[in-house]
Amino acid sequence: MLPPLLRRKPAVAVLMCVPLFGLILGLVAYPFFHALFLATLNKAETAFVGLDNFSFLFGRQTFWMVVRQSLLFALVAVVFKALIGLAAAHAINTIPTKGQRKWRGMMLIPWVIPPALSTLGWWWLFEPTYSAINWGLTKLAVPAVPWLSDTFWARFSIILVNVWVGAPFFLIMYLAALKSIPGELYEAAEMDGAGPWQKFFYITLPMIRNIIAITTLFSIIVTLANFDIVRVLTQGGPLNTTHLFATYAFRVGIESGDIPLGAAVSLFMFPMLAILAFIILRNVRRRAASLA
Repeated sequence: MLPPLLRRKPAVAVLMCVPLFGLILGLVAYPFFHALFLATLNKAETAFVGLDNFSFLFGRQTFWMVVRQSLLFALVAVVFKALIGLAAAHAINTIPTKGQRKWRGMMLIPWVIPPALSTLGWWWLFEPTYSAINWGLTKLAVPAVPWLSDTFWARFSIILVNVWVGAPFFLIMYLAALKSIPGELYEAAEMDGAGPWQKFFYITLPMIRNIIAITTLFSIIVTLANFDIVRVLTQGGPLNTTHLFATYAFRVGIESGDIPLGAAVSLFMFPMLAILAFIILRNVRRRAASLA
């Protein structure tokens, strides 16, 4: 015989959610508030200094360079990942269903390999002494490229690797969205004389707009928080010109021994991402309500 409390469905639902609440408190809420607490302490973590760590960061040119680099990195990488993912999803969606599985599997390989391992492979391709890419260029009488020692090429390299790793995620999300579009819409458009581009802009894009928005938001968050690609390829160099928030927070907090200042760096992007998430999710909810 069950106790009276367990006979009530709302009470059972709450009890079943307790493990989830525990995970959120332990893995999300506690680290966030602890980082917030650390960011208000001095370097020795013995005295409360309020917002002094943030004021110190705002007065450093290196920090603002990291902000610009992070925004540039996220903007360029997410745009290319979205375009490549959309083009690849369309191409695979036009293949007969029987042959799609092997293409989906091959296209997902960069995404399922651990990023640190695949980045190490890219490092061997870019490394100046044994660079396979530079070896090929010299065979073609083209000067070798300083992939990791020049600021422009170092930024290009980390964006290229990030696009290579992240584009399959866009592909699989867009492919799932394309398969949810009713075929009757395209048949009706063809009967009205619509061409491929008209069907793309007036049927496909509006139908997958919410997936595009959510995928873009998720990718921006992950891209801004990227650590392993920069750490393996350039370690933030040359001259700190490829640092992102995560790698700069690691350099300041762990390698330099100033944990509170590192926590302040990592918390800087939180308000920006919170506002961006609020705007995108609000628009997604409104579009979903208008289609209901």
